Amino acid sequence: MKVLISGASIAGPSLAFWLTRYGHEVTVVERASGIRPGGQAVDFRGHVHMDVLTKMGVLDEIRAHQTQNGPLHLIDGDGGDLVVLPDSFTGGQVEIQRGDLARILYERTKDAARYVFDDSITSLRETGDGVHASFERSAPEWFDLVIGADGLHSNVRRLTFGDEARFVRDSGYNVAIFNAPNRLRLERDALLYSEPGRGLSVYPLDGGTSANVMCVYAAGEGPGVDRRDLEGQKRLVAERFAGMGWHAADVLGDLANAPYFYHDSVSVVRMKTWTKGRIALLGDAGYGATCGGMGTGLAVVCAYVLAGELAAAGGDHRVAFPAYEDAIRKLTKACQQVAGGVGPFFAPRTARSLRRRTRIYKVLTAGPLLRILDKLTTKAATSIDLKEYPAPAGVPAHA
Repeated sequence: MKVLISGASIAGPSLAFWLTRYGHEVTVVERASGIRPGGQAVDFRGHVHMDVLTKMGVLDEIRAHQTQNGPLHLIDGDGGDLVVLPDSFTGGQVEIQRGDLARILYERTKDAARYVFDDSITSLRETGDGVHASFERSAPEWFDLVIGADGLHSNVRRLTFGDEARFVRDSGYNVAIFNAPNRLRLERDALLYSEPGRGLSVYPLDGGTSANVMCVYAAGEGPGVDRRDLEGQKRLVAERFAGMGWHAADVLGDLANAPYFYHDSVSVVRMKTWTKGRIALLGDAGYGATCGGMGTGLAVVCAYVLAGELAAAGGDHRVAFPAYEDAIRKLTKACQQVAGGVGPFFAPRTARSLRRRTRIYKVLTAGPLLRILDKLTTKAATSIDLKEYPAPAGVPAHA
């Protein structure tokens, strides 16, 4: 089959990996000019994630590029420890920078799939025989299937299911992530300093040569900023974190000139169905969250399931798509429940809720209860019984 995938971050290349091995002709279209570097650390945890990465043959390469970050220290205004969370809480069994993972997946698929960068889908028209896709730059083309793997603000979802306001649920928090010099001279451990309604986390990158900064804050009642206006977003973050204690002013001093910057609402996507005719959604586009919902592991696992169900159904999407939805529903629900706690964890809204968060995690990290904390962080990621699908025949040569 000819399959069009929108999005070349994690979900898209993961699906391209499997579909090309099943012999399909895959085109991946991406709005950016290339594979996007940078970004926050992403992790894999639990036997389900490890099984899929092993089947893909990428686990060893991911481990070779893992962050090797240490525990997360919840600190007070003087930098003293309130709670120390183990590295497995934030980093799972293996943690890697998003940009490094995207590069690995691209390298594994670029010779088998056709990647079209700096382009985007403008319309999708389905008939009984296929889907006619038009693009901003490329010539129109017919495909047997179209997969939207294009993130929280999915273009394919908008074209197929309607405006994102119907599906994207805002938690009332925003998040900003940027790369900066390692001014705190962190070596392995990460720090999180919180005040009511705002939290600032810093962790080292590349062995301490630089740092990644994550700002989570209650959105408030003021006007928002267009998500394409990066400078406006930077100004908004600087305003919301002005006057913060600890070393916040030093850390945020690098915001204006950050080489990588990301800003969005902390939201989840709620949909009753992720497929319509010959079109399906994968990853954040259909059931993702801005952060905290193990979206990377979820995307990799669900790509395996979607490709496997298509193979098991002999390419019949009328059979494969409902089976895909049934197989992943429990897993996606569990991961979204975890994502709902991101804002309250990083930036409890009141001094009272901030003290309560500290007390809860002090208890959870005390002695034998530490095992419960580890179990809580992996339970959602393993909420699926993986099927064994037909073995792929190999990678086709792509013109």
